[in-house]
Amino acid sequence: MDFNNSSLRYLHVEFNPLTEIMDENETNSTLGERNLSSCVQIRIPQELFLALGIVSLVENILVILAIIRNRNLHSPMYYFICCLAVSDMLVSVSNVVETIFMLLNDHGLLDVHPGMLRHLDNVIDVMICSSVVSSLSFLCTIAADRYITIFYALRYHSIMTTQRAVSIIAVVWLASVASSILFIVYHTDNAVIVCLVTFFCITLVFNAALYLHMFVLAHVHSRRITAFHKGRRQSTSMKGAITLTILLGVFILCWGPFFLHLILILACPTSPFCNCFFRNFNLFLILIICNSLIDPLIYAYRSQELRKTLQELVLCSWCFGM
Repeated sequence: MDFNNSSLRYLHVEFNPLTEIMDENETNSTLGERNLSSCVQIRIPQELFLALGIVSLVENILVILAIIRNRNLHSPMYYFICCLAVSDMLVSVSNVVETIFMLLNDHGLLDVHPGMLRHLDNVIDVMICSSVVSSLSFLCTIAADRYITIFYALRYHSIMTTQRAVSIIAVVWLASVASSILFIVYHTDNAVIVCLVTFFCITLVFNAALYLHMFVLAHVHSRRITAFHKGRRQSTSMKGAITLTILLGVFILCWGPFFLHLILILACPTSPFCNCFFRNFNLFLILIICNSLIDPLIYAYRSQELRKTLQELVLCSWCFGM
């Protein structure tokens, strides 16, 4: 069994033969060898991957169950948040499955046919890629939802109906899975990396433009609203916008190094500095898993209704376990 090309943790090897490039550099360049040998490489134990993956998985399952259980959370915004939790859950599931396989392999407890292993790798890759595309898409969708809530408050329920929200969710998931399959099929083509990085940049610009417009004009807009109940709605909408701003900021911090990794694969695959960056890929994966772990905490902290439902679920689970 060869886990050297396994899934996301070795995605840089699959997208570009960096291992061969690094070997060639070490053979042909003494300076390159010295630079690579002086690289600081942070080693991450597999047990840490497994622990974080399990905690993240449990958290996101609780968020999904809480939104399903509480009828007060049955609104388009929380449907989109639920889908964002599902995207995070894909990262957790793929990480847990892959880590278990790697640990079993390391201890000589698993014997899997190479063909089956390749199929497993492809499934995990599709899950991870779907998570990236769907997370970015739902962040944009939530930003648009908050924008409509703030600037078209009186028409919000006619614009963002439940049926329309479900249609948007279906389109996002179909597009995410379809594009992920295409990305994995053509993973050896640099165009795949270009597409991912371009999509990442476009979504960031889109969200930044909406948030900037919301926060600059919301203050002016709120002055024109004198009725108490409408002022309250405005305050709630801005709270939702702030929550999603925090989510977007955490996403950029946690996924940023991964996308920088992809950019460097295109820009400087043979550079000793870039090769040093590539060698800490597992650290970037820990950040990605941390994003899946932090998001549910943000939901709970920013939403009193969701926090209350989560507490009830945890208490019921504990009592049932007793």
